[in-house]
Amino acid sequence: MNQVVFTLNGERTEALVEPRLHLADYLRDTSRLTGTHLGCEHGVCGACTVLIDGQPARSCIAFTVACDGRDVRTIEGFEDDALMKDLRTAFTRDHALQCGFCTPGMLIAARDVVMRCPDADDKRIRSEMSGNLCRCTGYLGIANAINSVIQARRGGGATPAIRTAIAANAPVVQPLAKPWQAFTPADAEAAAPRPAVAAPLDDAGPREGWQRIEESFIANHSPGRVWEIFADTAGVAACLPGASIDEATPTSAKGRIDVRFGPMKASFAGATSLERNETRMEGRIRGGGSDSLTGSRAKADITYRLASEHDRTRVSIVMDYNLQGPLAQFSRSGIVKAFAGRMVAQFGENLNAKLGGGSAPIPLAAGRTAELNAGNVLWQWLWSTIKKLLGLTR
Repeated sequence: MNQVVFTLNGERTEALVEPRLHLADYLRDTSRLTGTHLGCEHGVCGACTVLIDGQPARSCIAFTVACDGRDVRTIEGFEDDALMKDLRTAFTRDHALQCGFCTPGMLIAARDVVMRCPDADDKRIRSEMSGNLCRCTGYLGIANAINSVIQARRGGGATPAIRTAIAANAPVVQPLAKPWQAFTPADAEAAAPRPAVAAPLDDAGPREGWQRIEESFIANHSPGRVWEIFADTAGVAACLPGASIDEATPTSAKGRIDVRFGPMKASFAGATSLERNETRMEGRIRGGGSDSLTGSRAKADITYRLASEHDRTRVSIVMDYNLQGPLAQFSRSGIVKAFAGRMVAQFGENLNAKLGGGSAPIPLAAGRTAELNAGNVLWQWLWSTIKKLLGLTR
């Protein structure tokens, strides 16, 4: 059992909890704050959303011990919040709720959107709210309700209480380095500090609403040899876990990539455009795809750069991505960073094998390596976090 002390809805809370106890279970079973609803219990549906240090978090996959010293706020903690009062009024007026099961998490996520994105239009609102699922409304009423509150604030129609709340609670734009955000792979090599990744040429930073991941790995051959293999689109795709190419030209490709997120399996089919700069040994891959099973959609803009490093090659990768639909939740936490880190590491291992510097890739089918299971990455991170909390790691 671990002793934790944190603030819950403005009040100091002390508790003895097991390291494995999820925050949602503590809130419902111990604190009797049953406004936090449990839906999927995999961090996907958003019904259990609460605020941790002012930022939305899935309480069904957050450990109570990780909240030690934090500030936790559930739907019950917004009773006197002027902005939440306006959102509740708008949700009722615009028929944004029916059974009400998703509504607590939906309201907390909506409040975050209104405060963080004051100029959001309908498209941005839908993108921001795509990680919260509802089986009843069809989402039109939800989007309309949030949009009406944003419009009221933009036009000066917000109440004085709301303007005061906004001034006092302006959110921090930069992400906070919290345990549930800074997901670190358990793999010691993957967790080791990486050299800074050079920014791509003519880079203006990630686009609004997109996320960025920077990774790198070492290929055990010269830059010239690695650059040569990178020209073989199908061969490179075969090194990427779960990827396959159906057709390719020097400037474009079509194919798919299979990924498993715990019980959810996605198969994204799409197309990409390819650019290569021979002089700088830099390339760019732009594309997008969709998964017919979950209805999720993904867009990506990937830049890779080769640099000589002690007779070997460092491959630096900068990936900007936008994920929408049921799998959007994974783009809003550090899970995806741990997942990407493991995928890049496995890609590096398979590429070295193709170049003759390691063991052979694990085949799934002709021209495709085995899919990468994001659920395994998540459980590795969870176990690593537990060991750190218990002081079992050096």
